Amino acid sequence: MAKPSSHTEEPSQQTPRQQTSSAELNALRGWLGYQREHVLGILEGLSEDDLRRPVLPSGWTCLGLVSHLAQDVERFWFRAVAAGEQVALADGDAAWRVSPDVPAAAVFELYRQEIALADAVMDSTPLDAAPAWWPTEIFPDLPPRDLRNSILAVITETACHAGHLDAVRELIDGRTWLVLT
Repeated sequence: MAKPSSHTEEPSQQTPRQQTSSAELNALRGWLGYQREHVLGILEGLSEDDLRRPVLPSGWTCLGLVSHLAQDVERFWFRAVAAGEQVALADGDAAWRVSPDVPAAAVFELYRQEIALADAVMDSTPLDAAPAWWPTEIFPDLPPRDLRNSILAVITETACHAGHLDAVRELIDGRTWLVLT
């Protein structure tokens, strides 16, 4: 499991509420880090062709899913929503489509960069902070999420997609991430 980054204040200098928030953030970051590692780990060793090959009838590719996680999940929820950064967001399903001239390594690097930037947002934003921006045009009936609930949503979505990648990887070459029997 990935180690969450440490905070600058020593626990003895924090109030009980700060200590609880810090412990909670570390737990959330730990679970999110594990799911992120799962996404990257299950794809390790696949060829460019396999990363770009649609395996399921819906037509998505492993590389497209990683691009989606980078742009529509990490960038969207942390940088755009939580931090209010003016960042380029993909329209519709554009993040799922990776141009043939974009190397797989560039997509994985984008995901790692967005993870690092998302981690910086989590480190600098209180868990109960209201979003700096809320996309009412996308989610008109969904109440704004504080950072805590955004993290939980990202953990859920990343875990769900990691499971999709597990199934596709097994269909490609039989490799599995974790099987408990």
